[in-house]
Amino acid sequence: MNDTTDRTQHPPSRRIVIFDTTLRDGEQSPGASMNLHEKMEVAGALVELGVDVIEAGFPIASPGDFEAVREIARSVRGSVVCGLARCRDEDIDRAWEAVRDAEQARIHVFLATSAIHREHKLRMDKEEIVRRAVGGVRRAVGYVADIEFSPEDAVRTESDFLCKVVEAAIEAGATTVNIPDTVGYATPAHMRRVIRVLRQRVANIDKAVISVHCHNDLGMAVANSLAAVEEGAGQVECTINGLGERAGNCSLEEIVMALRTRHDYYHAHTNVVTRRLVRTSRLVAGTTGIHVQRNKAIVGQNAFAHEAGIHQDGMLKERTTYEIMQPEDVGFAMTDLVLGKHSGRAALADRAEALGYQLTERQLASLFTQFKILADKKKEIYDADITVLIEHEMHAVAELWSLVSYQVTSGTGMIPEVTLRLRRGNKDFSTQMASGDGPVDAIFLAIERITGISVECKDFNVHSVTVGKDAQGEVLVQVEHQGRLYRGRGVSTDSVEASAKAFLNAVNRIAATTNGG
Repeated sequence: MNDTTDRTQHPPSRRIVIFDTTLRDGEQSPGASMNLHEKMEVAGALVELGVDVIEAGFPIASPGDFEAVREIARSVRGSVVCGLARCRDEDIDRAWEAVRDAEQARIHVFLATSAIHREHKLRMDKEEIVRRAVGGVRRAVGYVADIEFSPEDAVRTESDFLCKVVEAAIEAGATTVNIPDTVGYATPAHMRRVIRVLRQRVANIDKAVISVHCHNDLGMAVANSLAAVEEGAGQVECTINGLGERAGNCSLEEIVMALRTRHDYYHAHTNVVTRRLVRTSRLVAGTTGIHVQRNKAIVGQNAFAHEAGIHQDGMLKERTTYEIMQPEDVGFAMTDLVLGKHSGRAALADRAEALGYQLTERQLASLFTQFKILADKKKEIYDADITVLIEHEMHAVAELWSLVSYQVTSGTGMIPEVTLRLRRGNKDFSTQMASGDGPVDAIFLAIERITGISVECKDFNVHSVTVGKDAQGEVLVQVEHQGRLYRGRGVSTDSVEASAKAFLNAVNRIAATTNGG
C-alpha cells in the first residue's frame, strides 16, 4: 500500500527506500534490548508498516543476535531482511547463515574510513582500507546479490578518499552505498555537499542506490537525511521513535511524514502505511520501556493538541490554519472520548479495530474483563486507556505469581508497614513486614520475600495514561537479576497497585526464564 498524497500536479515522484534499523541500531540504545519474541513482534509490525528493508541485527555479535536475525529471516515476507557485518570473513559468513532463508536477503558490510578512525581504531592506511572494503563486498557478493556497503564515519572522511572507497565498493558489487553520519556531526549543508560530491565524482555511482544513516547528536538527523534526499539519495536509514545509540537516529515517522507533507518540495514518497505509525511507535515504546516524549513530532501525545485560544479558534473555523497533517493520517483516532461502563463487547471490539489492533477471541475476552473492571473505577474511558489495556494483554507473560491484595501504612518520617498476598497456582502466600523507603519500596521488598527472587531495581517510571484525577497510571520498571535485565509493566488507577503489578510482571519474566519458559 502506498499511503501518500496525490502527486498528479507535481513532477515525477521518486520512491525513497525506508531502511529500518530499530532491531539493530535502535536496540543498542541503553536499556532497549529485546528478547526473541519481542523482536519477532516488532519485525511483524515493521512489515505491516510497509518498511522496505529491516536490518534485523548484527549476527556475529552474540548467539542471541544470530538466532533473532535467522528467525526473522525465516518468518518475514514482504520486506528485505538484512544482517550487518564488518568487512571480515567470519562476520560475513555468519551474516549469510542468518539471512540465507529470507524471502529477500541483504548483507550490509561496513568499514571505517575517516582519518580519526583509521589512526586510532583500525590502525590501517588508506590502501589497506580500500583492500579490506573490496574484499568484504566481494565475499558478500558470493552469497547474495543485494549488498550494502557503509564507509563508517563517512561525513568526516576526506572527500577524495571517500569517493575512492565508494567507487571501489560499487565496482566490487555493492548495490547500495550508505553514507553514515556516525557521530551526528554533519549539518544539512554539509550532508548536501557530501552527497553532491559523490554524485559528481564517482564514475559508477549510477550503479548503486545512495543511502544515508544519520545520528542525532546535534538534533539534526532528520534534517540531514532530508538534505541528502534533496541531493539524490534514494534510501534513508532510520528507527521507530528515533531510537539508537547516544541521542538516537533519524526518526522513521518524522522522515516519512516530512516527505509526505512536503511532497510539493521534495517530490519523493515512501511505501510506508502512515496510519500505522502511532501503533508501531507505541509497540516499540512498550517493548523497550523507552517512552516517547509528549511533544514528540508525529507520534507524541501532544502532537495534535491545541491549547492556545487563538489556535483553537482557528481550528474551529478551518483546521488547516494550524494543522498541516491530520491526526488520523498517522493513526490517531479522530475522536478520543469513547466508552463507558455500559458499553458492550462489540463496541470495545470495534474501537480496538479502529485503533489498529487485531485481537483473537481469547484476547478480546480478557480485554473485555479488564475493561469492565476499569469502567467501574472511571466514568470516562479514553482511547489511550483502551490502548494500554490492549498492549498489556498482548504482551502478557505467564503469571506464575499474581497479586491478590495489598495494604500499606506509610507516612512522613515513619517506616512503612505492608501486608501483601500473592497467589501461585491455587495457593495463596502472604507476608507482613515493616521495611523500605516509602510504600512502593515496601511492596517491592515484600514481593522479593514471598517469591524468593531478589533483584536490583535499575529504573522506575510512572506516568499518567490520560487526564483527570481518575486517570490510569502506567508503571515501567527495569530490574537486574543475575546479570540480566528484565522489564515489567503494570497499569491501574492506583499508582501503588500499578507499581506492584509492574514489579511482579518483571519477577514473572525472571521465573519464566529460570524455568526455561
